[in-house]
Amino acid sequence: MTQAIATKISLLRQKIQIYNHNYYTLDAPTVTDAEYDRQIKLLRELEDKHPEYATTDSPSQTVGGVVLDAFSKVTHELPMLSLGNVYSATELDEFIERINNRLNNTAELCFCVEPKLDGLAISLIFEQGKLVQAATRGDGTVGEDVTHNVKTIKNIPHTLQGDNIPLRLEVRGEVVMPIADFHAFNKLAQTNDSKGFVNPRNAAAGSLRQLDSNLTAQRPLAFYSYGIGIIEQGDLADSHYKRLQQLKAWGLPITREITRETGAKGCIAAYTQLLEQRSTLPYEIDGIVYKIDDIALQEQLGFVSRAPRWATAHKFPAQEEQTQLLDVEFQVGRTGAITPVAILQPVFVGGVTVSRASLHNADEIQRLQLKIGQTVIIRRAADVIPQIVQALPGTQAEKDIIFPKICPVCHSEIERIEGEAIARCTGGLYCAAQRKEAIKYFASRKAMNIDGLGVKVVEQLVDEQLINTPADLFTLTAEQLIPLERMAAKKAENLLTAIQHCKQTTLAKFILALGIREVGDATAKNLAEHFLTLDAIQAANLETLEKVDDVGKIVAQHIVTFFRQVHNQEVIQALLAAGIHWPEISAKETQALPLEGKTYVLTGTLTRMDRNEAKQALQALGAKVSGSVSKKTDYVVAGESAGSKLTKAQELGIDVLTEDELLNLLDIQY
Repeated sequence: MTQAIATKISLLRQKIQIYNHNYYTLDAPTVTDAEYDRQIKLLRELEDKHPEYATTDSPSQTVGGVVLDAFSKVTHELPMLSLGNVYSATELDEFIERINNRLNNTAELCFCVEPKLDGLAISLIFEQGKLVQAATRGDGTVGEDVTHNVKTIKNIPHTLQGDNIPLRLEVRGEVVMPIADFHAFNKLAQTNDSKGFVNPRNAAAGSLRQLDSNLTAQRPLAFYSYGIGIIEQGDLADSHYKRLQQLKAWGLPITREITRETGAKGCIAAYTQLLEQRSTLPYEIDGIVYKIDDIALQEQLGFVSRAPRWATAHKFPAQEEQTQLLDVEFQVGRTGAITPVAILQPVFVGGVTVSRASLHNADEIQRLQLKIGQTVIIRRAADVIPQIVQALPGTQAEKDIIFPKICPVCHSEIERIEGEAIARCTGGLYCAAQRKEAIKYFASRKAMNIDGLGVKVVEQLVDEQLINTPADLFTLTAEQLIPLERMAAKKAENLLTAIQHCKQTTLAKFILALGIREVGDATAKNLAEHFLTLDAIQAANLETLEKVDDVGKIVAQHIVTFFRQVHNQEVIQALLAAGIHWPEISAKETQALPLEGKTYVLTGTLTRMDRNEAKQALQALGAKVSGSVSKKTDYVVAGESAGSKLTKAQELGIDVLTEDELLNLLDIQY
């Protein structure tokens, strides 16, 4: 048994030393903070129960990591220690009780309470008010000289300001990368196909330890003071809180959330408030720090081997945990977007048990180099949807994640255009996942214009399983409609009349109503005028489609793929069988339109017709309607409150029409 305990302690120390090396030296953590804390706690418990195996070089007794050879070494005149942790109000009470026992104190203690920033601890030395040295914490005794890099951090003053500045002063604090800047940096890295950072702490540490200070200068780092080390020839306040205010007066930044609290009750109240604010803060924090405010009491309490007796960190619930990726499911969104969803071994993180996490798209799976069976790090901040932020080295049981080619809901093709991140189901008219959106679009004003078939009515009809595709609208009866909520006999009759009325349409509107990706009203009109019949459009290949005005390679691919789906064809045939029809288009009708070759831009508010009506009317006469003014623009129609487009038209000398002139042109009487 004795040998087994010794072996367990030895193996645990080796594992933690590897964690420390990856975290502090390589800036590439391989476990979550929560998992690291659990392993350290287990080691301490074993060493407390078996003190005969305690050693001074145990990870439980040391701080940080080794100093990189690439940097000069700096020996701290006062060791830079870490903090002990508490995880509950009970443990906080025990911490305070130990202090009171050591001090033989019965009065309530006053604490300086600060957010525990998740960054890289550094020491700044100022001599005669000028910054002369900056060093990382390192192993607590020896750190790395990062003076040149620290001087690139914008909110660290090179010269202190104000009065009564000590001759020599050591300021200790944390370098962080603000959350917004971290996300922006990673987004840019992803755009440039370079590697981003796992979390803001990793980003801050990696940026500060660049061998080229020019690279550090490009990283958006910030610094916040949390204490003072050595001091020579200077007077400081006898309160930790007041000392931080002195640092602020000399030009050194401190966090805004610092307060003074009395007793355990005040500390817990501050903890609760800061936990609620956590998601709104500009920087990552993983807890709150309680420090005895009275400096004389701090000195009386002193230190243990690796931490001060007068301070502790109260950790927040972990925002990151590690678990196993069991499988990946693929969901179909309301617009046909295919989203991979990770199925996880349930794990408690961010205050809830998480068993699923979004993987966004195929590019994200590739970026994470993710495989089923791997150990992964899950992050859940506030109410944000859980996400996988890192995959850890796994086992032989790993298997590749295969992105489907067929929709898991309707079995239509999944289409992913080159250069796009999102893959989509192409069965828009039939797919159950897209059902509501397809029918809403089909019935919309610019498409089939079914009066009375609004969003809520469509949702009711689908939820009651009265319709599955747009074709089912034409089989509805009054007996089915009247029982619906807010649907009286008269309203049902009007809706059925509107459905029958919409059967008389145009080919362009019918094409638009099908909801083909990126086929708007102008493209639908061009398709109708170019091919003249629905059969010709359906039979067109990529090369033929690309000859149509406003149809490029990507839109052509969308059209071909849409009409290739059997289920889409079935719905189209059902719509035609229901009686939808349109007048034939002759080749003559598509030629010599009066506004052919002219480009118009609409701006401002029209009072006697809306912008969409004006656009359709101009297009019907052969005009192209653009959204922006350029040298190729022939006319700008300016309504009320016209803005920058009118100004640009005047600068370019483009003819400007009033609404009355537009109506005369269209020969419409309103």
